[in-house]
Amino acid sequence: MVQVALNGARGAGDGGAVPLSPGDLAESALAAVAAGAGEVLVHPRTPCGRESLSPRVVGPLLAQLRGAGVLVPLVVPAGVAAEPDPTGRLERVRSWTVLPDRAVVPFADPGARELGRALLERGVGVDAVVPLGGGAGPEPLARFLAWSPPGYGRVRLVVELAEADPALVAGMRWLPPVPLLLYGREGAAWPVLRLAARCGAGARIGVGEVLTLPDGRPARSNAELVAAALESWDGVRTTAGSR
Repeated sequence: MVQVALNGARGAGDGGAVPLSPGDLAESALAAVAAGAGEVLVHPRTPCGRESLSPRVVGPLLAQLRGAGVLVPLVVPAGVAAEPDPTGRLERVRSWTVLPDRAVVPFADPGARELGRALLERGVGVDAVVPLGGGAGPEPLARFLAWSPPGYGRVRLVVELAEADPALVAGMRWLPPVPLLLYGREGAAWPVLRLAARCGAGARIGVGEVLTLPDGRPARSNAELVAAALESWDGVRTTAGSR
């Protein structure tokens, strides 16, 4: 499964491949799904471009995506960038009137375990993000391991890798038996995607994480990134199968 990161923390200054308006996001999502994306990660923003967890921002965007015909799971972030205060994050997600399928909970943020539980209580799946490598400390992983959700059935571990180090993935075999998604940012994006293909994990790609194709050319759209990701994915699987 390849998840497309439609916009991430990008803005207008990052080029024309970044969708900005709700209409552009819906169009980009449809094209990415047509190219093979199995999930859509979108960062809801206010008209002035600020990330937000407000139901008046999240709800209309999700409704527009669904109304446009985006039928794959929709994922939104629920982290510090959208709401710095842990109590405020809880209040926001409890006030949502239109629910995403899943929400991203960075376990580097304070209050992550409480937020994850509140989302599960609302029927929203949790993508528990843990950074590994590149100087990332042990605290996020420790918080995840100390978490006791009401069942792991709707929990997925999302690992942000600073580099495509197989040893980091091998060291996760003793973690709770939950689905795994790997991703990297910028220069790590494509090597980590290929590592995910070798490991049988899910992967994330899109202009939210990287603006260039594997050969270094600027990507023209999220759909182009997804198509390149699946081509790279199939290449890795074919090579592995021939050994």
